[in-house]
This record gives sequence, C-alpha cells and structure tokens, in this order.
Amino acid sequence: MSGPPGRASVFAPPRVRGSEHLDDHTLDPAVALRSLVDISRSNRLLGGTSAVLSAIRPYLVRAAGRRRTPADGNGGVLSIVDVGTGAGDIPVAVRLLASRLDIRTRTIGLDRTLPIAAAANRACGLAVAGDARQLPFADRSVDVVTCSQLLHHFADPEALMVIRELHRVARTCVVIGELRRSWIAAAGVWLLSWPLAFHRVSRHDGVVSVVRGYAGDELAALVRNAVGITPTIQHRPAYRVTAAWSVA
Repeated sequence: MSGPPGRASVFAPPRVRGSEHLDDHTLDPAVALRSLVDISRSNRLLGGTSAVLSAIRPYLVRAAGRRRTPADGNGGVLSIVDVGTGAGDIPVAVRLLASRLDIRTRTIGLDRTLPIAAAANRACGLAVAGDARQLPFADRSVDVVTCSQLLHHFADPEALMVIRELHRVARTCVVIGELRRSWIAAAGVWLLSWPLAFHRVSRHDGVVSVVRGYAGDELAALVRNAVGITPTIQHRPAYRVTAAWSVA
C-alpha cells in the first residue's frame, strides 16, 4: 500500500505510484542493463551525478578526517556503499571526487539482481546483490552510504524501511539523491530521450520516475518519520533534490 499522493501545483503534478519496467522482476536482464546505461548517461548529463557529488563532498572530508587517526585499523581508507547502484556510475564519480580531495576510498555497489550486480562489479570495485529493505551489512559498518534515484521505486511504507536500513549501516552519514517532481522535468526527460537515443523502456520509465519524485519537504518528512532526524535538503539543478544527514 502506498502513502497519500503528494500535492499538485501549477508546476508539479500530483505524486503518483505509476509503474516502471525496471520494477518488473521478469524484465529481460539485457533490457534492464541497457536501460541502466541510459540512466547513467542521464545522471552524467542531466544533473543526477553532480547532485550527489555536491551533497557528499563535505561529508567525505569530515569522514576522512575521522578515519585518519592512530586508532584507525583500516589504513585511513573510507568505505562507501551505493545502494541501488545500477550501472555503477555513482561509485565511479565518488572515487574521482575523493581522489581530487586526496581521500582514499573503497566503494561497494548494491543492486537487487545478480546480473545487474555482476555487470556493475568492475565499475564499483565490488558489487553485491541484495534487498535495499534489508541490507546485507552490519550496523555502522560503512562510513558513507549513498542512494541515488532509488527511493521513488518504493511505496512510502517500504521507502521508510529503506531509509532506516541506510541509516543503520552508516557510520558517518547518508546521502540520498532523488528527482524533483515537475511538469517541466517530465516533459524535458521525454523530449531529451530522443536525441540521446534512449531505449523505449528508459523513455517510459524516465517520465514515470519524475512523477514518482519528491518535493523537498516530502523527502525531508520521509527521513524524519523513518529515523527521527531532519536532513539537510538541497534543491539541485535540473530538478534534482538531495537529502543528507550525519549519523554520528
């Protein structure tokens, strides 16, 4: 069961559940992987990657400072898990950012199926298959946890479960990137999908993803309801929104 639909306005459609092809467990893995490549291109060109990098940068610096202590048994290497990693583009981008900041990192990607995890393994450094609602990691076992454009795939009760799991395994912080619901964004995704030669599955899912997206206050309310913390919400370019919070 999903939660109540989000509010509508002149600029934003009401939030609806919709149905994306990538949510179908019977979807041909080859088609799913092709669509995930389209999503990674969209992230790079249309603001998804830069939104996560902008949100995570101050937390990387803070977490790295905490890891560079004599008591640190991990050699100062920062562990980062990207939940719902898809093609693994976010871990690649985070490693590049960390390298520019002179921060050593170890990235792990998680996605729901073995074919997707296997395809993302090289990009991530290590990728595993698992359920975002029940992450296969111990409490406080990862320095930084990211989750980009995954939350909207879940009805609100399950989205709360995902947020609690992200919070549970994080040692320092959690960063969530999402689409900001907008009529303009929905039309833009549809129009740009043609010159970008997106697969028809990506074209359909892109529009549905936008109308499943969040206003900033909706995303903040989800995090508060899940873990009792008010996150830092930032509206990013190209109708993106991020929620970030410190765990300790």
